[in-house]
Amino acid sequence: MKPILYLLLISFIFGCKSPDARRPESVQSGSFIKASAERNIKLNKKEQALIQKIIANNPEQDYIASESGFWYYYNTKIEQDTITPQFGDIVSFKYNVKDLNENTIYTEDEISIQNYAMDKEELFTGLREGLKLMKPGEVVTFLFPSQKAYGYYGDANRIGTNIPLICKVTVNTIIQNQ
Repeated sequence: MKPILYLLLISFIFGCKSPDARRPESVQSGSFIKASAERNIKLNKKEQALIQKIIANNPEQDYIASESGFWYYYNTKIEQDTITPQFGDIVSFKYNVKDLNENTIYTEDEISIQNYAMDKEELFTGLREGLKLMKPGEVVTFLFPSQKAYGYYGDANRIGTNIPLICKVTVNTIIQNQ
């Protein structure tokens, strides 16, 4: 009886081969990523050209190019030394949102005053980075390319896909995180 069990066990082990993986018929490694990158480069160049046109048409404003890839100018600049927000500080601010044609998307009243814990809460990239440059009492107008604004997804309300934005931001107070 034991030899029959051994024979059945051995035939079971050798009879159970796992199937070979199917090989793809054609490989298009990275083609989607390359196409997406090319689209983004073209979109970025188009938006940069639009922003540069706005800057050229407003020579009275002293636009500053940020290290993060957006432009801004001071409507009201505080010259004396004071604080800028750091991680965890609570920034009270208000802002509006317009498209590059100056069409209002959201007014300050619609958005209302925001109290934002710096880098601890969700806020679109450009605005978060822009707030870090500001002091209490300052008013700054930012020009954000779409990748610094709401990008491909928009805000699922009034801001569509790949829309560059103009935001006028006023910082009311900064409460430092102790």
